[in-house]
Amino acid sequence: MADPQNESQIQADEGQTNGHAVFSLENILGDNHDAIEHPTVTGDVASTPAGGWDEEDAERPPVEGYCIECEDQPAQVFCETCSDVYCEVCFAAQHRKGTRKRHAVRPLDDSSDANPKSHKKAKANNGTAVPRSGGSSLSSPSSSSAVLANGADVGANGTGVTTITDGVSGTATPSTTTTVDSTDDNSVFTVASSFVKKITQYISHKMKVDGEEEYNDVDAEGQLDDISEGWKQPNSTTTNGKMDPTTTMLSAQPTPGSKVGEWFVERAKYIPLRLTLPERKFLRLLEAALSVSEYTDKIDTLGFGLSKAKRIVHQIRELCAIMSGLVLAADYKQGQELFQDRDFEANAEFYQEIFELGRRHKIMNPEKMRTTYGKLIYLLQDSQTPDVKDLLNFSCVRPIKTVYLVLERHNATDLLRDDLVAIATKEIYSEGRSRREIQRDIKAKERAIETLSSKYARNGLSQESVRQCLYSIGDNHAFLRVNRDPCDQMIGFLKQYFHPTQAKDQKSSLAIRSGKGGARLSHDHSKQYAYVLQSLTLWREILHDMFHLWSLAEQDLLSENVPYRLRDTGQGLNRVQAAPKTSRMMHTILHKAQKSVGTWIGSSVIHMGDHNVPNALMFIDKYTQIYRILLPICNTLRQIPSLAEKPALRSYIDDEFGSVDNCVREILGDFFRHGFDGSGADNFFDAGSCIDGRLTSAWNWCSALEKKRYFHVFLLTGFVGFDGEW
Repeated sequence: MADPQNESQIQADEGQTNGHAVFSLENILGDNHDAIEHPTVTGDVASTPAGGWDEEDAERPPVEGYCIECEDQPAQVFCETCSDVYCEVCFAAQHRKGTRKRHAVRPLDDSSDANPKSHKKAKANNGTAVPRSGGSSLSSPSSSSAVLANGADVGANGTGVTTITDGVSGTATPSTTTTVDSTDDNSVFTVASSFVKKITQYISHKMKVDGEEEYNDVDAEGQLDDISEGWKQPNSTTTNGKMDPTTTMLSAQPTPGSKVGEWFVERAKYIPLRLTLPERKFLRLLEAALSVSEYTDKIDTLGFGLSKAKRIVHQIRELCAIMSGLVLAADYKQGQELFQDRDFEANAEFYQEIFELGRRHKIMNPEKMRTTYGKLIYLLQDSQTPDVKDLLNFSCVRPIKTVYLVLERHNATDLLRDDLVAIATKEIYSEGRSRREIQRDIKAKERAIETLSSKYARNGLSQESVRQCLYSIGDNHAFLRVNRDPCDQMIGFLKQYFHPTQAKDQKSSLAIRSGKGGARLSHDHSKQYAYVLQSLTLWREILHDMFHLWSLAEQDLLSENVPYRLRDTGQGLNRVQAAPKTSRMMHTILHKAQKSVGTWIGSSVIHMGDHNVPNALMFIDKYTQIYRILLPICNTLRQIPSLAEKPALRSYIDDEFGSVDNCVREILGDFFRHGFDGSGADNFFDAGSCIDGRLTSAWNWCSALEKKRYFHVFLLTGFVGFDGEW
């Protein structure tokens, strides 16, 4: 017969471990949760404050076999001068200007080439190793020649080595044709080899013409861009032949009546499906729960005594509280059962569905859920951590339901290749058109929708579901009209009222000087014109592919393999997390914008995962605000001519500005000058000519609008602010 005292002792031992309660879901949700700590977090780490246990190591070693810059793409090119390996996108970004574009480079032909440790370090004449990331432009001619000569060691395996001109001495080095092993399965090395060979031929030709002659930067950049443009098509496929979503760029939108080809197929892969009426009921439930939730207030804090182990317990408790409330509000009986057995896994499908509804609704309507979407993403971000998933036994995240997924599930993707799709989903504009023309377009659109819904409806895919898909594509076009089209309109205003190279008078000049009028950049008229044009073009390209970017941003945010760090960035406590997929897509969009404008003024730095843009959520939120800046300006400029039809207002405009055109030109000139002058911060990391700094300067201009002498013109057109409420 067992001793009752021994049984009690055994139970006590089972209920405690090293003085702490057992780390289980039942104990975490119990009354004595304060005594619970995560078992894997012990020693000094357990007592580390919640915000500092995983700060980024300043001397973190590079990832072997991957690009030294982005660290998330396989290395494809080795720069002999830098002694670093790059992927093709980062190589082009880092070697566009100056002496860097003459660096000696060669392709990486096998896996051993991608590992810097597998190579013999380059030795200079004095016998010292060339630094891995040292300033190669400061090397002597002899040391540079030694670096180039070192590449011959790799040729022993049967592959030639391509060398190019010595970027320091200016002398040409003989080049050998690079041969790639035909048995190599990875075609990307073939692309890199061809790319390096073309660069070698081009630069060698330029340098042989005159060893001391400096060739034009713009021409060289254009040639490099022409060569690098060939990367995307061969390298847009992975090893299994599927398209890489981070490098696929869309062509121009087909017009109604033209052949649509694959445009809608690629576009529909990232267009969320419009919510149905039953789904909107659950959406209201989710928004209500997130509105009253204090999840981020309790979790993202650096309270006294809040260690990493305690923070994990708080995460699980708050997450379970929100999920329990959702089930109870949706189904009282089911909620009562959950409170009794605490079996969250039994409701896994419900949680995945309701959280997916919120994410889908936000993507289609960026102006909605402005205070609750961040809570939702951070909640799901914590639910993806291994500690939480192990206790819940399921994932709260599932892929967004897109138009393409719905049609693919029912083998109806041919709908997206039907030429009637362009008519069934087009935006119908009313500006400058008669009522009869508008009605004719509406009738044609309705007929196209009915024709397609009856043609492609099948078992499991009703006509209403087909209409829902078409309406969703139409919603995307409405998004583009509100967000992307103001960029096109501002580009049109720029070209209409200002000359690209020379100003007619002082009022038409876009020149800015650092320190004058708050500007932090110095540009003459032509340079500022190009700077504004390329900034607006870049914004336009970003907004055109915003749904694609948003999809990649959520993949980065909810990735199990990319943890975040809770850090004080100077703008409050933020979750700093790398966003490799979003960053790569942004570099691709940037390259496309650079190609469209020819030359590039200013920095090409894209902030991502630093103190300026802590994570992909902040990046998305930053660029979805562009229409809040440009749309009110466009609305005001469009209404000024109609204001002038009233005699009193016409007299005011003539007395104050001289004419309607002068009024419009003054507003545009001030915006193009001081909305793109590098202002908005006291350093060039937070603002300036970098990609994100351009938007910072525009916001800074908006904050000073009430001080402008034309502010009353804005008020007369109904302007109330830049927060989207007008």
